[in-house]
Amino acid sequence: MTEIFDSDSLQSGPTTLRLLIGAQLRRLREARGITRDNAGYAIRGSHSKISRMESGRTSFKARDVADLLTLYGVTDDAERASLLALVRQANAPSWWHEYRDVIPDWFEPYLGLEHDAALIRTYEVQFVPGLLQTRDYARAVIEQGHEHDSAEQLERRVEVRMRRQEMLTQPTRRKLWVVLDEGALRRRVGNEAIMRAQFEHLARMAEQPHITLQIFPFASGSAIGGVGPVTMLRFAQKELDDVVYLEHLTGAQYLTRENDVRHYRHLLNELGVHAPPPAETPALLDQLIEKL
Repeated sequence: MTEIFDSDSLQSGPTTLRLLIGAQLRRLREARGITRDNAGYAIRGSHSKISRMESGRTSFKARDVADLLTLYGVTDDAERASLLALVRQANAPSWWHEYRDVIPDWFEPYLGLEHDAALIRTYEVQFVPGLLQTRDYARAVIEQGHEHDSAEQLERRVEVRMRRQEMLTQPTRRKLWVVLDEGALRRRVGNEAIMRAQFEHLARMAEQPHITLQIFPFASGSAIGGVGPVTMLRFAQKELDDVVYLEHLTGAQYLTRENDVRHYRHLLNELGVHAPPPAETPALLDQLIEKL
């Protein structure tokens, strides 16, 4: 019997488990030389259904997975039981499901990826990243973008943002590396008290050993690459590739092809090199507080 996943996989959240299961199903199919069309036919589906399963973009039916394992020649009872147990875990609802009324469909996959990532690297040019926002700052930002929402809907959106931040306070190996353009800090969000509290919060978070915060100042010239916000997620599981997340006004892109990802990896590396080192961040924040 071959081991399907290492022990780290058992600690993964549903999103990562779907990615891992999908990758394993793809490897098993390719090893047997079976096309996606034939695999789809075996489970009363289609080529596109197999594609969605193998890319982890859909939930799994235990019967479909069992039938595919039979098709792929996986007959060992223990091996089949191990993968089917992971299927049950992957289908478990996550905390954000109770907020689906205020979470866009295109953002829900990101929440799962963010929750399971070992390293989150982000470059932000307009606002403080959501993972580092205070509640009042987050509320002010959300109110700007959802002016027609009810007070209850606004608070639920704020609560989602606060719940996301809990992963930074839990004992974990997760790391966050942020390069923040000075323009995002110069932009007034709410009143002076909100901005002061936000700067002070950033200073406290920058002291955390698992958080790296750099500020890309105006004095450094134009932003490298001339791009907007970028987030790249890396996972502990060696089977998973990096994912680049690019958010737009009404949707988002998730890039996984290495030919696409490597350009953004290079961009984030360049920003980290050319921005002042993290040790200078507290002094830069103090200067901004003095100018309020």
